[in-house]
Amino acid sequence: MSKARKILKSITPPFIWNGARALVWPKTKQYSGDFKTWAEAKALTSGYDTPLILEKVQSAALKVKRGEAAYERDSVNFSTIEYSWPLLAGLLWIASQNENKLSVLDFGGSLGSSYYQNRKFLAHLKSLSWSIVEQKHFVEFGHKNLTDEHLKFYTDLKECAVAEKPDVFLLSSVLPYIEKPYEILELVRQLNLKYIIIDRTPFFTQPSILPDRITVQQSSKKIYDASYPAWFLNEHKLLRFLSTDYELIADWQALAGKIPLGNVIAEDKGYIYVRKNI
Repeated sequence: MSKARKILKSITPPFIWNGARALVWPKTKQYSGDFKTWAEAKALTSGYDTPLILEKVQSAALKVKRGEAAYERDSVNFSTIEYSWPLLAGLLWIASQNENKLSVLDFGGSLGSSYYQNRKFLAHLKSLSWSIVEQKHFVEFGHKNLTDEHLKFYTDLKECAVAEKPDVFLLSSVLPYIEKPYEILELVRQLNLKYIIIDRTPFFTQPSILPDRITVQQSSKKIYDASYPAWFLNEHKLLRFLSTDYELIADWQALAGKIPLGNVIAEDKGYIYVRKNI
């Protein structure tokens, strides 16, 4: 970051920077279409499992581990960490209710983006376990190069839940890229996990009757030239689905803010849920 930009950021209210990021969002992630099925959208994309994505994420993650970068997001390295403060507050709140111990199941957590982003504020905990469930080729690389006393990798959600007994199920920028997102949430409900945190996920919030939509997301070529199907989910549908077993503790506007999609606007949001009657 240039000296002038640092000075400007230090004297500028945070909401202005948040608005600026929202304006940049369409340039870094562009969405198109309203597809009837996931398969229809997928046929027009390169897919999330393309080797190019793993190569970029590998390189960025290793730089973070070696201390050459502060953190990584979407394969891009940053010299300073841009925190999701509500997410971090939620993790600390959960740990505080469990004798300063925390076990996270980070579903679709790449090679540890959220772990490396938040570890400074979690280092004091009596116990910290951060388990990532990812695609096989991510897990193989993570096992070989990144696993440590806190960070672990799994390919199977149920196996991870049984082995690690997580306190919290984290979905950070992952629900849109799951073909059947509600099946994953139902599985979490069946596993009886106490806390769910959703972050950096776009939802239709108004009007409430706007249905879930399948789009094609094209990443900026400055990051990597790839495309994949992506959901825009209806917030009210999610709230109804989880409300039978979980209580909503908090929600917030996440990193990208408002996201234009044709003639409608979605909002990037986050939520903290706690299981009822536990």
